[in-house]
Amino acid sequence: MEILNRKARHDYFVEEEYECGIVLTGTEIKSIREGSCNIGDSYGHIKKGELFVLNMFIGAYKEGNIFNHQETRTRKLLMHKKEILKISNKVTLDGYTLIPLKVYFKNNKAKLLLGLCKGKKNYDKREDIKERDIQRQINKKQKY
Repeated sequence: MEILNRKARHDYFVEEEYECGIVLTGTEIKSIREGSCNIGDSYGHIKKGELFVLNMFIGAYKEGNIFNHQETRTRKLLMHKKEILKISNKVTLDGYTLIPLKVYFKNNKAKLLLGLCKGKKNYDKREDIKERDIQRQINKKQKY
């Protein structure tokens, strides 16, 4: 099960990718396994040397009753201290943004692929669309 943020690659240039663990509570892991997770509007934030993801939506678990979790709470991400410092320097000095790219499972643990991104301008987006159309036409001609 993979949850992708398709909007991220359209709106940002992804410079680097980092794999993080997510600190989850209670029924959140079951909801992610069901696929009721959305990272479209979420972003990463570094505070006091720790990495967090904000606005990550994980839907309520159906059989969770009173033990259900808040759907859009701030969740801590697990990463090595040196990597966090490296990312922190790039975010503060170079103006990068931390955007979640996908949520997936690795060895039965939920992981988040975090991208170090720079925003695209409208003309960059149009250029990408133009290149995609050209590539699609080339592939179509080769098919026949």
